[in-house]
Amino acid sequence: MNKTENRSAGSAAVLMLQGTASDVGKSVITAALCRIFMQDGFRTAPFKSQNMALNSYVTADGKEIGRAQGMQAEACGIEATTDMNPILIKPTHDMHSQIVIHGRPLANMSAADYRSKYLPTAKDTVMAALERLRSEYDIVVMEGAGSPAEINLKDRDIVNMNLAGWADAPVVLVADIDRGGVFAFLVGTLELLEPHERERVKGFIINKFRGDLSLLQPGLDWLEQRTGIPVLGVLPYIHDIRLEAEDSVVLDNRTGIGRTGESAVIDIAVIRSPRISNFTDVDPLLEEPGVSVRFVSRSAELGTPDVIILPGTKNTIGDLAYIRNQGFETAIAHAMQSGGTQLIGICGGYQMLGRRLSDPHGLESSDAEEVEGLGYLPLTTIFAEEKRTVRVSGTLSAESPLSLGGLDRSISVPVEGYEIHMGSTQVLDDSEASVSSLFQIQEAGGELKAEGCGAEDGRVWGTYVHGIFHNDEFRRGWLNAIREAKGTPQEDSTFSVNEMKEKEFDRVAATVREHLRVGEIYKLLEMRTE
Repeated sequence: MNKTENRSAGSAAVLMLQGTASDVGKSVITAALCRIFMQDGFRTAPFKSQNMALNSYVTADGKEIGRAQGMQAEACGIEATTDMNPILIKPTHDMHSQIVIHGRPLANMSAADYRSKYLPTAKDTVMAALERLRSEYDIVVMEGAGSPAEINLKDRDIVNMNLAGWADAPVVLVADIDRGGVFAFLVGTLELLEPHERERVKGFIINKFRGDLSLLQPGLDWLEQRTGIPVLGVLPYIHDIRLEAEDSVVLDNRTGIGRTGESAVIDIAVIRSPRISNFTDVDPLLEEPGVSVRFVSRSAELGTPDVIILPGTKNTIGDLAYIRNQGFETAIAHAMQSGGTQLIGICGGYQMLGRRLSDPHGLESSDAEEVEGLGYLPLTTIFAEEKRTVRVSGTLSAESPLSLGGLDRSISVPVEGYEIHMGSTQVLDDSEASVSSLFQIQEAGGELKAEGCGAEDGRVWGTYVHGIFHNDEFRRGWLNAIREAKGTPQEDSTFSVNEMKEKEFDRVAATVREHLRVGEIYKLLEMRTE
Protein backbone atom coordinates (compact mmCIF):
# COMPACT_ATOMS: atom_id res chain seq x y z
CA MET A 1 0.00 0.00 0.00
CA ASN A 2 1.30 3.39 -0.92
CA LYS A 3 1.74 5.23 2.37
CA THR A 4 0.60 8.48 0.80
CA GLU A 5 -2.26 7.28 -1.36
CA ASN A 6 -4.84 8.81 1.01
CA ARG A 7 -3.15 12.20 0.82
CA SER A 8 -5.05 14.97 -0.90
CA ALA A 9 -3.57 16.51 -4.03
CA GLY A 10 -0.82 18.99 -3.34
CA SER A 11 0.01 17.74 0.14
CA ALA A 12 2.99 15.41 -0.27
CA ALA A 13 4.82 14.33 2.87
CA VAL A 14 7.79 16.50 3.79
CA LEU A 15 10.84 15.67 5.88
CA MET A 16 13.55 18.17 6.72
CA LEU A 17 17.20 17.44 7.46
CA GLN A 18 19.02 20.18 9.34
CA GLY A 19 22.59 20.13 10.63
CA THR A 20 24.43 21.26 13.72
CA ALA A 21 27.00 22.86 11.38
CA SER A 22 28.05 23.02 7.75
CA ASP A 23 29.59 19.92 6.15
CA VAL A 24 28.04 17.41 8.56
CA GLY A 25 26.78 15.27 5.67
CA LYS A 26 23.26 16.59 5.09
CA SER A 27 23.53 16.53 1.31
CA VAL A 28 24.70 12.92 1.16
CA ILE A 29 22.10 11.71 3.67
CA THR A 30 19.41 13.58 1.74
CA ALA A 31 20.53 11.84 -1.45
CA ALA A 32 20.53 8.47 0.34
CA LEU A 33 16.99 8.99 1.66
CA CYS A 34 15.87 10.09 -1.81
CA ARG A 35 17.22 6.83 -3.24
CA ILE A 36 15.68 4.76 -0.41
CA PHE A 37 12.25 6.30 -0.90
CA MET A 38 12.53 5.82 -4.67
CA GLN A 39 13.51 2.18 -4.16
CA ASP A 40 10.46 1.76 -1.94
CA GLY A 41 8.17 2.97 -4.69
CA PHE A 42 7.61 6.62 -3.78
CA ARG A 43 7.85 9.53 -6.17
CA THR A 44 10.44 11.62 -4.37
CA ALA A 45 12.02 15.03 -4.91
CA PRO A 46 14.74 17.03 -3.09
CA PHE A 47 14.37 20.64 -2.02
CA LYS A 48 16.71 23.31 -0.69
CA SER A 49 15.20 26.76 -0.63
CA GLN A 50 18.49 28.66 -0.60
CA ASN A 51 21.89 27.29 -1.48
CA MET A 52 25.31 28.94 -1.49
CA ALA A 53 27.60 27.13 -3.88
CA LEU A 54 29.97 27.72 -6.78
CA ASN A 55 29.69 24.17 -8.09
CA SER A 56 26.37 24.46 -9.88
CA TYR A 57 24.19 22.23 -12.06
CA VAL A 58 22.39 23.02 -15.31
CA THR A 59 18.86 21.70 -15.66
CA ALA A 60 17.46 20.28 -18.89
CA ASP A 61 15.83 23.63 -19.70
CA GLY A 62 19.10 25.53 -19.26
CA LYS A 63 18.67 26.88 -15.73
CA GLU A 64 21.24 26.94 -12.91
CA ILE A 65 20.77 25.35 -9.48
CA GLY A 66 23.03 23.99 -6.74
CA ARG A 67 24.85 20.82 -7.72
CA ALA A 68 23.69 19.00 -4.58
CA GLN A 69 20.05 19.28 -5.65
CA GLY A 70 20.93 18.16 -9.17
CA MET A 71 22.73 15.15 -7.70
CA GLN A 72 19.83 14.41 -5.34
CA ALA A 73 17.37 14.56 -8.23
CA GLU A 74 19.47 11.96 -10.01
CA ALA A 75 19.26 9.82 -6.87
CA CYS A 76 15.48 10.10 -7.20
CA GLY A 77 15.65 9.09 -10.87
CA ILE A 78 14.08 12.37 -12.02
CA GLU A 79 15.08 15.47 -13.94
CA ALA A 80 16.14 18.39 -11.77
CA THR A 81 14.17 21.64 -11.92
CA THR A 82 14.67 25.06 -10.39
CA ASP A 83 11.82 24.35 -7.97
CA MET A 84 14.28 22.07 -6.16
CA ASN A 85 16.58 25.04 -5.47
CA PRO A 86 14.81 28.32 -6.26
CA ILE A 87 17.50 30.56 -4.76
CA LEU A 88 21.22 30.06 -5.48
CA ILE A 89 23.92 32.34 -4.08
CA LYS A 90 27.25 32.35 -5.94
CA PRO A 91 30.02 34.30 -4.16
CA THR A 92 31.99 36.55 -6.50
CA HIS A 93 34.07 38.64 -4.07
CA ASP A 94 34.36 38.82 -0.31
CA MET A 95 30.88 39.77 0.98
CA HIS A 96 29.41 40.03 -2.55
CA SER A 97 27.53 37.36 -4.50
CA GLN A 98 25.53 36.80 -7.64
CA ILE A 99 21.92 36.03 -6.67
CA VAL A 100 20.30 33.46 -8.97
CA ILE A 101 16.50 33.12 -8.79
CA HIS A 102 14.91 30.13 -10.49
CA GLY A 103 18.04 29.57 -12.52
CA ARG A 104 18.57 33.12 -13.79
CA PRO A 105 20.81 35.86 -12.33
CA LEU A 106 18.85 38.55 -10.53
CA ALA A 107 21.66 40.85 -9.42
CA ASN A 108 25.04 41.06 -7.73
CA MET A 109 24.47 42.00 -4.09
CA SER A 110 26.41 42.57 -0.93
CA ALA A 111 25.52 40.32 2.00
CA ALA A 112 23.85 43.26 3.74
CA ASP A 113 21.76 44.21 0.69
CA TYR A 114 20.65 40.64 0.12
CA ARG A 115 19.55 40.37 3.73
CA SER A 116 17.77 43.72 3.87
CA LYS A 117 16.38 44.05 0.34
CA TYR A 118 15.71 40.54 -0.97
CA LEU A 119 15.09 38.20 1.95
CA PRO A 120 11.92 40.00 3.12
CA THR A 121 10.29 39.07 -0.21
CA ALA A 122 11.74 35.57 -0.56
CA LYS A 123 9.09 33.54 1.25
CA ASP A 124 6.64 33.63 -1.66
CA THR A 125 9.30 32.40 -4.10
CA VAL A 126 10.34 29.60 -1.78
CA MET A 127 6.89 28.38 -0.84
CA ALA A 128 5.51 28.51 -4.39
CA ALA A 129 8.37 26.25 -5.51
CA LEU A 130 7.83 23.85 -2.62
CA GLU A 131 4.08 23.65 -3.20
CA ARG A 132 4.63 22.80 -6.86
CA LEU A 133 6.87 19.91 -5.81
CA ARG A 134 4.34 18.76 -3.22
CA SER A 135 1.68 18.65 -5.92
CA GLU A 136 3.82 16.40 -8.13
CA TYR A 137 5.51 13.98 -5.72
CA ASP A 138 4.73 11.71 -2.77
CA ILE A 139 7.66 12.79 -0.60
CA VAL A 140 9.80 15.93 -0.59
CA VAL A 141 13.08 15.71 1.32
CA MET A 142 14.12 19.20 2.38
CA GLU A 143 17.71 20.09 3.24
CA GLY A 144 18.62 22.96 5.52
CA ALA A 145 21.79 25.03 5.38
CA GLY A 146 24.54 25.47 7.95
CA SER A 147 22.98 25.49 11.42
CA PRO A 148 19.47 26.50 12.54
CA ALA A 149 21.03 28.12 15.62
CA GLU A 150 22.66 31.10 13.90
CA ILE A 151 21.18 33.72 16.21
CA ASN A 152 22.14 36.67 14.01
CA LEU A 153 20.34 35.22 10.97
CA LYS A 154 17.21 33.63 12.45
CA ASP A 155 14.82 36.56 12.08
CA ARG A 156 15.01 36.36 8.27
CA ASP A 157 15.72 32.66 7.92
CA ILE A 158 14.22 31.03 4.82
CA VAL A 159 16.20 27.78 4.81
CA ASN A 160 16.01 26.24 8.30
CA MET A 161 13.43 26.49 11.10
CA ASN A 162 11.25 29.19 9.57
CA LEU A 163 10.93 27.05 6.47
CA ALA A 164 10.16 23.97 8.55
CA GLY A 165 7.34 25.93 10.18
CA TRP A 166 5.96 27.21 6.88
CA ALA A 167 5.97 23.66 5.49
CA ASP A 168 4.83 22.05 8.78
CA ALA A 169 7.76 19.65 8.42
CA PRO A 170 9.28 17.34 11.04
CA VAL A 171 12.99 18.00 11.47
CA VAL A 172 15.78 15.46 11.87
CA LEU A 173 18.98 17.03 13.21
CA VAL A 174 22.28 15.70 11.78
CA ALA A 175 25.60 15.95 13.64
CA ASP A 176 29.12 14.95 12.62
CA ILE A 177 30.84 12.90 15.33
CA ASP A 178 34.11 12.78 13.39
CA ARG A 179 34.83 16.44 14.17
CA GLY A 180 34.32 15.84 17.93
CA GLY A 181 31.92 17.32 20.47
CA VAL A 182 28.84 15.67 18.99
CA PHE A 183 26.76 15.81 22.19
CA ALA A 184 27.65 19.45 22.74
CA PHE A 185 26.68 20.23 19.15
CA LEU A 186 23.30 18.53 19.48
CA VAL A 187 22.35 19.78 22.96
CA GLY A 188 23.78 23.22 22.27
CA THR A 189 21.78 23.55 19.06
CA LEU A 190 18.57 22.61 20.89
CA GLU A 191 19.31 25.10 23.66
CA LEU A 192 19.57 27.92 21.12
CA LEU A 193 16.24 27.11 19.48
CA GLU A 194 12.92 28.62 20.49
CA PRO A 195 10.48 26.22 22.21
CA HIS A 196 8.29 25.90 19.11
CA GLU A 197 11.41 25.15 17.03
CA ARG A 198 12.61 22.46 19.45
CA GLU A 199 9.20 20.80 19.17
CA ARG A 200 9.84 20.28 15.46
CA VAL A 201 12.99 18.22 16.09
CA LYS A 202 11.77 14.62 16.00
CA GLY A 203 15.06 12.76 15.84
CA PHE A 204 18.84 12.84 15.68
CA ILE A 205 21.23 11.29 13.17
CA ILE A 206 24.86 10.96 14.23
CA ASN A 207 27.03 10.79 11.13
CA LYS A 208 30.60 9.70 10.26
CA PHE A 209 31.11 7.30 13.18
CA ARG A 210 34.32 5.22 13.10
CA GLY A 211 34.39 3.49 16.49
CA ASP A 212 32.82 0.76 18.61
CA LEU A 213 29.11 1.47 18.93
CA SER A 214 28.95 -0.19 22.35
CA LEU A 215 31.29 2.49 23.70
CA LEU A 216 29.04 5.21 22.30
CA GLN A 217 25.80 3.72 23.62
CA PRO A 218 25.95 5.31 27.13
CA GLY A 219 26.19 8.70 25.46
CA LEU A 220 23.24 7.93 23.20
CA ASP A 221 21.18 6.86 26.22
CA TRP A 222 22.09 10.09 28.05
CA LEU A 223 21.22 12.18 24.99
CA GLU A 224 17.79 10.62 24.61
CA GLN A 225 17.08 10.95 28.34
CA ARG A 226 18.29 14.57 28.41
CA THR A 227 16.36 15.73 25.35
CA GLY A 228 13.48 13.30 25.01
CA ILE A 229 14.37 12.99 21.33
CA PRO A 230 15.31 9.60 19.82
CA VAL A 231 18.56 8.84 18.01
CA LEU A 232 17.30 7.48 14.70
CA GLY A 233 20.66 6.20 13.56
CA VAL A 234 24.41 6.24 13.93
CA LEU A 235 25.81 6.21 10.42
CA PRO A 236 29.34 4.92 9.81
CA TYR A 237 32.01 6.97 8.12
CA ILE A 238 31.52 6.09 4.46
CA HIS A 239 34.89 6.16 2.73
CA ASP A 240 35.43 7.36 -0.85
CA ILE A 241 31.94 8.65 -1.53
CA ARG A 242 31.71 9.04 -5.30
CA LEU A 243 28.87 11.55 -5.33
CA GLU A 244 29.52 15.02 -6.71
CA ALA A 245 30.23 17.61 -4.03
CA GLU A 246 29.30 21.28 -4.26
CA ASP A 247 31.60 22.73 -1.60
CA SER A 248 35.32 23.08 -2.34
CA VAL A 249 36.08 22.23 1.30
CA VAL A 250 36.18 18.60 0.15
CA LEU A 251 39.34 19.44 -1.79
CA ASP A 252 41.25 19.77 1.47
CA ASN A 253 41.43 15.97 1.63
CA ARG A 254 42.50 15.40 -1.98
CA THR A 255 46.22 14.86 -1.73
CA GLY A 256 46.93 13.48 -5.17
CA ILE A 257 46.20 9.78 -4.85
CA GLY A 258 43.69 8.35 -7.30
CA ARG A 259 40.93 6.12 -5.97
CA THR A 260 42.28 3.09 -7.84
CA GLY A 261 45.10 2.62 -5.35
CA GLU A 262 47.57 1.91 -8.12
CA SER A 263 50.90 3.59 -8.74
CA ALA A 264 50.38 6.79 -10.66
CA VAL A 265 51.48 6.78 -14.29
CA ILE A 266 49.73 10.04 -15.22
CA ASP A 267 50.15 13.06 -12.95
CA ILE A 268 47.38 15.68 -13.27
CA ALA A 269 47.62 18.95 -11.34
CA VAL A 270 44.52 21.15 -10.93
CA ILE A 271 45.17 24.71 -9.79
CA ARG A 272 42.92 25.53 -6.86
CA SER A 273 42.10 29.22 -6.99
CA PRO A 274 39.95 31.05 -4.40
CA ARG A 275 36.76 31.10 -6.52
CA ILE A 276 37.15 27.66 -8.07
CA SER A 277 33.84 26.36 -9.44
CA ASN A 278 32.58 23.13 -10.97
CA PHE A 279 35.70 21.33 -9.77
CA THR A 280 33.79 18.06 -10.16
CA ASP A 281 34.70 18.27 -13.86
CA VAL A 282 37.78 16.19 -12.98
CA ASP A 283 36.01 13.62 -10.76
CA PRO A 284 36.05 10.85 -13.41
CA LEU A 285 39.84 11.17 -13.69
CA LEU A 286 40.10 10.14 -10.04
CA GLU A 287 38.63 6.75 -10.95
CA GLU A 288 41.00 5.94 -13.78
CA PRO A 289 43.73 3.35 -13.16
CA GLY A 290 47.18 4.84 -12.71
CA VAL A 291 45.94 8.44 -12.69
CA SER A 292 46.78 10.87 -9.87
CA VAL A 293 44.84 14.13 -9.52
CA ARG A 294 46.35 16.86 -7.32
CA PHE A 295 44.67 20.11 -6.33
CA VAL A 296 47.49 22.59 -5.78
CA SER A 297 47.27 25.92 -3.97
CA ARG A 298 50.98 26.86 -4.02
CA SER A 299 53.13 27.26 -7.12
CA ALA A 300 55.99 25.35 -5.46
CA GLU A 301 53.77 22.25 -5.49
CA LEU A 302 53.15 22.30 -9.25
CA GLY A 303 56.33 20.71 -10.62
CA THR A 304 56.18 19.24 -14.15
CA PRO A 305 53.03 17.12 -14.27
CA ASP A 306 51.69 15.46 -17.39
CA VAL A 307 48.64 17.74 -17.32
CA ILE A 308 47.89 21.12 -15.76
CA ILE A 309 44.20 22.03 -15.56
CA LEU A 310 42.92 25.57 -15.01
CA PRO A 311 39.34 24.84 -13.87
CA GLY A 312 36.21 26.96 -13.81
CA THR A 313 35.96 30.03 -11.59
CA LYS A 314 33.25 32.48 -10.56
CA ASN A 315 35.71 35.37 -10.95
CA THR A 316 38.11 34.85 -13.83
CA ILE A 317 39.89 38.18 -13.50
CA GLY A 318 40.25 37.89 -9.73
CA ASP A 319 41.53 34.30 -9.90
CA LEU A 320 43.89 35.19 -12.74
CA ALA A 321 45.39 37.86 -10.48
CA TYR A 322 45.71 35.22 -7.74
CA ILE A 323 47.51 32.86 -10.13
CA ARG A 324 49.99 35.60 -10.98
CA ASN A 325 50.46 36.73 -7.40
CA GLN A 326 51.12 33.18 -6.22
CA GLY A 327 53.77 32.58 -8.88
CA PHE A 328 51.75 30.07 -10.89
CA GLU A 329 52.29 31.91 -14.18
CA THR A 330 56.05 31.33 -13.93
CA ALA A 331 55.59 27.77 -12.65
CA ILE A 332 53.28 26.93 -15.57
CA ALA A 333 55.76 28.37 -18.07
CA HIS A 334 58.53 26.27 -16.53
CA ALA A 335 56.42 23.11 -16.77
CA MET A 336 55.51 23.82 -20.39
CA GLN A 337 59.19 24.19 -21.30
CA SER A 338 59.68 20.55 -20.34
CA GLY A 339 57.92 19.59 -23.56
CA GLY A 340 55.74 16.88 -22.05
CA THR A 341 53.07 18.83 -20.19
CA GLN A 342 49.58 19.58 -21.45
CA LEU A 343 47.84 22.79 -20.36
CA ILE A 344 44.04 22.72 -20.31
CA GLY A 345 41.54 25.42 -19.46
CA ILE A 346 37.87 24.80 -18.71
CA CYS A 347 35.42 27.72 -18.75
CA GLY A 348 37.14 30.45 -16.71
CA GLY A 349 40.42 28.59 -17.16
CA TYR A 350 39.82 28.64 -20.93
CA GLN A 351 39.37 32.41 -20.78
CA MET A 352 42.66 32.76 -18.87
CA LEU A 353 44.55 30.95 -21.62
CA GLY A 354 43.82 33.78 -24.06
CA ARG A 355 45.58 37.09 -24.60
CA ARG A 356 43.01 39.59 -23.37
CA LEU A 357 40.05 39.67 -21.00
CA SER A 358 37.77 42.68 -21.05
CA ASP A 359 35.17 43.52 -18.42
CA PRO A 360 33.41 46.63 -19.78
CA HIS A 361 30.46 46.36 -17.37
CA GLY A 362 32.52 45.76 -14.24
CA LEU A 363 30.95 42.33 -13.74
CA GLU A 364 34.06 40.68 -12.28
CA SER A 365 35.93 43.71 -11.01
CA SER A 366 35.06 46.87 -9.13
CA ASP A 367 35.89 48.94 -12.18
CA ALA A 368 35.61 48.13 -15.85
CA GLU A 369 39.00 46.94 -16.92
CA GLU A 370 40.99 44.99 -19.46
CA VAL A 371 43.72 42.60 -18.41
CA GLU A 372 46.23 40.42 -20.16
CA GLY A 373 45.62 36.70 -20.21
CA LEU A 374 48.28 34.03 -19.97
CA GLY A 375 48.74 34.25 -23.74
CA TYR A 376 48.88 30.55 -24.65
CA LEU A 377 46.03 30.80 -27.19
CA PRO A 378 45.11 33.66 -29.58
CA LEU A 379 41.83 34.45 -27.83
CA THR A 380 40.03 37.49 -26.50
CA THR A 381 37.16 37.33 -24.01
CA ILE A 382 34.58 40.03 -23.35
CA PHE A 383 32.38 39.58 -20.29
CA ALA A 384 28.70 40.10 -21.04
CA GLU A 385 25.80 40.86 -18.70
CA GLU A 386 23.78 37.87 -19.93
CA LYS A 387 24.81 34.48 -18.57
CA ARG A 388 24.84 31.45 -20.87
CA THR A 389 23.56 28.30 -19.13
CA VAL A 390 22.81 25.41 -21.44
CA ARG A 391 23.32 21.71 -21.94
CA VAL A 392 25.16 20.82 -25.13
CA SER A 393 26.08 17.73 -27.12
CA GLY A 394 28.07 16.98 -30.25
CA THR A 395 31.24 15.33 -31.46
CA LEU A 396 34.97 15.84 -31.68
CA SER A 397 35.75 18.06 -34.68
CA ALA A 398 37.44 16.45 -37.66
CA GLU A 399 40.16 19.14 -37.46
CA SER A 400 40.55 18.91 -33.68
CA PRO A 401 44.25 18.84 -32.71
CA LEU A 402 43.54 16.57 -29.75
CA SER A 403 45.12 13.15 -29.95
CA LEU A 404 42.95 10.25 -28.79
CA GLY A 405 44.91 7.04 -28.41
CA GLY A 406 43.33 3.83 -29.66
CA LEU A 407 40.34 5.54 -31.32
CA ASP A 408 39.51 5.65 -35.00
CA ARG A 409 39.21 9.37 -35.75
CA SER A 410 37.16 8.61 -38.85
CA ILE A 411 34.36 7.60 -36.46
CA SER A 412 32.64 10.42 -34.59
CA VAL A 413 33.57 10.61 -30.92
CA PRO A 414 30.50 11.84 -29.00
CA VAL A 415 30.72 14.49 -26.29
CA GLU A 416 28.15 16.20 -24.09
CA GLY A 417 28.17 18.53 -21.13
CA TYR A 418 26.96 21.95 -20.09
CA GLU A 419 28.03 25.58 -20.25
CA ILE A 420 27.81 28.23 -17.50
CA HIS A 421 29.57 31.49 -18.28
CA MET A 422 29.07 35.22 -18.80
CA GLY A 423 31.87 35.76 -21.32
CA SER A 424 32.10 35.50 -25.08
CA THR A 425 35.44 34.24 -26.42
CA GLN A 426 36.69 34.82 -29.95
CA VAL A 427 39.73 33.51 -31.81
CA LEU A 428 41.97 36.35 -33.01
CA ASP A 429 43.12 36.48 -36.61
CA ASP A 430 46.76 35.58 -36.03
CA SER A 431 48.75 33.81 -38.71
CA GLU A 432 51.56 33.12 -36.25
CA ALA A 433 49.40 30.95 -34.00
CA SER A 434 48.02 27.81 -35.62
CA VAL A 435 44.91 26.71 -33.70
CA SER A 436 41.76 24.75 -34.46
CA SER A 437 38.38 24.22 -32.86
CA LEU A 438 37.95 21.14 -30.67
CA PHE A 439 34.30 20.15 -30.95
CA GLN A 440 31.16 20.57 -32.98
CA ILE A 441 28.34 21.05 -30.48
CA GLN A 442 24.72 22.14 -30.34
CA GLU A 443 22.14 22.89 -27.71
CA ALA A 444 18.68 21.34 -27.95
CA GLY A 445 17.13 22.36 -31.26
CA GLY A 446 20.12 24.49 -32.20
CA GLU A 447 22.63 24.38 -35.01
CA LEU A 448 26.05 22.78 -34.78
CA LYS A 449 28.81 25.25 -34.04
CA ALA A 450 32.56 25.09 -33.49
CA GLU A 451 33.57 25.10 -29.83
CA GLY A 452 36.85 25.26 -27.95
CA CYS A 453 40.31 25.98 -29.19
CA GLY A 454 43.56 24.05 -29.27
CA ALA A 455 47.13 24.58 -30.41
CA GLU A 456 48.27 22.61 -33.43
CA ASP A 457 50.31 20.15 -31.36
CA GLY A 458 47.41 19.55 -28.93
CA ARG A 459 49.48 20.53 -25.87
CA VAL A 460 47.36 23.58 -25.03
CA TRP A 461 43.60 23.55 -25.33
CA GLY A 462 40.49 25.01 -23.74
CA THR A 463 36.73 24.59 -23.76
CA TYR A 464 33.59 26.02 -22.24
CA VAL A 465 32.10 22.53 -21.91
CA HIS A 466 31.88 21.47 -18.29
CA GLY A 467 31.78 17.71 -17.80
CA ILE A 468 34.04 17.01 -20.76
CA PHE A 469 35.84 14.25 -18.85
CA HIS A 470 32.50 12.62 -18.00
CA ASN A 471 32.41 11.43 -21.62
CA ASP A 472 33.73 7.88 -21.34
CA GLU A 473 35.03 7.36 -24.87
CA PHE A 474 36.67 10.78 -25.08
CA ARG A 475 38.27 10.44 -21.64
CA ARG A 476 39.68 6.99 -22.41
CA GLY A 477 41.14 8.11 -25.74
CA TRP A 478 42.64 11.28 -24.28
CA LEU A 479 44.31 9.42 -21.42
CA ASN A 480 45.55 6.69 -23.73
CA ALA A 481 47.23 9.30 -25.92
CA ILE A 482 49.11 10.50 -22.83
CA ARG A 483 50.03 6.92 -21.94
CA GLU A 484 51.24 6.35 -25.50
CA ALA A 485 53.42 9.47 -25.40
CA LYS A 486 54.94 8.24 -22.14
CA GLY A 487 55.56 4.76 -23.53
CA THR A 488 53.24 3.04 -21.07
CA PRO A 489 50.52 0.48 -21.92
CA GLN A 490 47.13 1.78 -22.99
CA GLU A 491 43.89 0.82 -21.24
CA ASP A 492 41.55 -1.21 -23.44
CA SER A 493 38.40 -0.24 -21.61
CA THR A 494 37.09 2.39 -19.25
CA PHE A 495 34.37 2.59 -16.66
CA SER A 496 30.99 4.21 -17.28
CA VAL A 497 30.45 7.38 -15.27
CA ASN A 498 26.67 6.89 -15.29
CA GLU A 499 26.87 3.26 -14.20
CA MET A 500 29.32 4.17 -11.44
CA LYS A 501 27.00 6.93 -10.24
CA GLU A 502 24.01 4.59 -10.05
CA LYS A 503 26.01 1.99 -8.14
CA GLU A 504 27.21 4.67 -5.74
CA PHE A 505 23.69 5.90 -5.03
CA ASP A 506 22.72 2.31 -4.24
CA ARG A 507 25.83 1.72 -2.10
CA VAL A 508 25.33 4.82 0.03
CA ALA A 509 21.59 4.17 0.32
CA ALA A 510 22.23 0.58 1.44
CA THR A 511 24.63 1.76 4.15
CA VAL A 512 22.19 4.39 5.41
CA ARG A 513 19.28 1.92 5.32
CA GLU A 514 21.31 -0.56 7.39
CA HIS A 515 22.17 1.90 10.13
CA LEU A 516 19.11 4.18 10.14
CA ARG A 517 15.72 3.34 11.61
CA VAL A 518 13.96 3.90 8.31
CA GLY A 519 10.68 2.65 9.76
CA GLU A 520 10.77 5.55 12.22
CA ILE A 521 11.41 7.94 9.35
CA TYR A 522 8.30 6.63 7.62
CA LYS A 523 6.34 7.16 10.84
CA LEU A 524 7.40 10.79 10.81
CA LEU A 525 6.14 11.08 7.26
CA GLU A 526 2.88 9.33 8.15
CA MET A 527 2.32 11.88 10.92
CA ARG A 528 1.66 14.35 8.14
CA THR A 529 -1.11 12.15 6.67
CA GLU A 530 -3.37 12.05 9.76
